[in-house]
Order: sequence, then C-alpha cells, then structure tokens
Amino acid sequence: MTSAHSKLYSDDVSLVVVVVDTNPFFWAGAALPFADFLSHVLHFVNSLLLLSNLNHVVIIAAGVSSCAYVFDSGNAGASGAADVAETLGKASRKMEEFIKQDARETASNGTVADGGAASLFSGALSLALCYIQRIFRSGTRHPQPRILCLQGSPDGPEQYVAVMNSIFSAQRSMVPIDTCIVGTQDSAFLQQASYITGGVYMKPQELSGLFQYLAAVFATDLHSRTFLRLPKTLGVDFRASCFCHKKTIDMGYVCSVCLSIFCKYHKKCSTCGSEFSRVSMPDLNSLPDQRQ
Repeated sequence: MTSAHSKLYSDDVSLVVVVVDTNPFFWAGAALPFADFLSHVLHFVNSLLLLSNLNHVVIIAAGVSSCAYVFDSGNAGASGAADVAETLGKASRKMEEFIKQDARETASNGTVADGGAASLFSGALSLALCYIQRIFRSGTRHPQPRILCLQGSPDGPEQYVAVMNSIFSAQRSMVPIDTCIVGTQDSAFLQQASYITGGVYMKPQELSGLFQYLAAVFATDLHSRTFLRLPKTLGVDFRASCFCHKKTIDMGYVCSVCLSIFCKYHKKCSTCGSEFSRVSMPDLNSLPDQRQ
C-alpha cells in the first residue's frame, strides 16, 4: 500500500476541511452573532484559496440533529475574484438552508431545546475523514489534509465513542485535527483530538478578531508549522464518558476484554457480553477524590 506521505502533491498545498458549529441554542446567547462569525469563516476560507490556486477547502456544517457539506472549492468554476465571491455567496445561502432544515429535524425528533444541546460533531468528523479518504484514493498525488473544528456548543458525552473512533482514524491517516473554540467552555473531546493527532488547539480571547486568529494560526500549511511557534495547550482533559449513562467520569470500571468504561460495577459487559467473576469490588463513589 502506498503511504500517505509518498503521494503528497506539494509541501505547501493544503486540503482543509472546516467543521462549523451551527447549533442555534448556542448562538442564541453567544457574544458574537452567527452572521458575524460566518463572515469571519468565509473570509478565512477565501484567504486559504488565495494563498494557492491548488489549495482545496471544504466546509461541513454540524447541527444538533444532522451535518452536511455546504461548500467545496473543488466544485467551483474558473478562478477569479467575481467567481470566488459568487461561490462564497452560495455557501452562505446553503448554510442558511441547512440551519433551517436542521431546525425542522430537531423539532420533529423531539430534541430538548436547551442551551446544553450538543452539536453532531461525531458525524461531521466522519464526513470529513470520508472526504479526505476519497481524495487519497482519487490519484497518486494529493494535497496535505487537515481538519479545523470551530466549536461553540458543549461536548455531547453520548458521542464519546464515535468521536474517539474518528480521532484514532485521523491519527492513523496522519490527518491533524485543529480546534478553535468560540464558546465559553473548553472541549475535552477536541483537546484530546488535537493532542493525539498533532493539531493545534486554541481558544481566542477576543472573538471580534476571529479572522486574525484564524489567519495567523490555522492558515499555515503543515510544512510551515515546523518553523513557527504556534499556541500550545496548557493541559488536556483526558476524562472519558461511561458507556452506560454517557456521563463524563473521573474514575470508573473498565471491561478487560473490549475496554468499555462504566461508572458502576456490572456483572456482565453490555458491549461485548463478557461475564465477570464474583469478586469484592470497591464502590468508587465512596472513595476520596484523588485528583490533584
């Protein structure tokens, strides 16, 4: 099998898949209006395309109930300022259509409409990796791929397994996952994603200057990053979510066969069906908190 590095098109040619959080429950109370946020993102996409006519950018929208491709620079026509403006205008309109469609699906599914609703980032990451794999197999040479996640809503513990599978798939394919947090909470999932895949994790202090952050940190290609001092995460939250209640836990029980995690002791693993011998198991809830 041909390795990914042997098929690289050029050191400074990039394939960037941008995952945009369109969660309406988050943006309803965000300090930065969604229209301004989208304007920053589209200007950033335009700057990537202007850096090289060989650069390839894809935008994936992640809603509460669905996710979808909303922009693909590979489908654009002949290059030119007017063509780029028209293409990005279509992307903006398609984003609006997606938000309306996702809102209808959320209402029909009976999803609880609260500020804590999580976006479907597990599905968006899967779409991003599938697209990158399609580019990998489309020819003998391809640009250097990376994923940029723009997240504002909190993590969804019920998506833990799917997100971690995507992270390890990206690591195996040598695809860095960059993260830009536009909300108030850090993302434990994306902290782990950036750490494991060698990406950049950043939480801008001033969202009014979001484009400057994106252009200065995330526009650089993978080859140029080796010469720059990019932001580094001070700490990574490696806590996992239990498979039984989908809650983030500090301590838990692990199946010795399939490595499923549970917050309470079970006689039988609900994932692989393995039965555990009857032994005296400590109650983790009664143990003192050992976190530093």
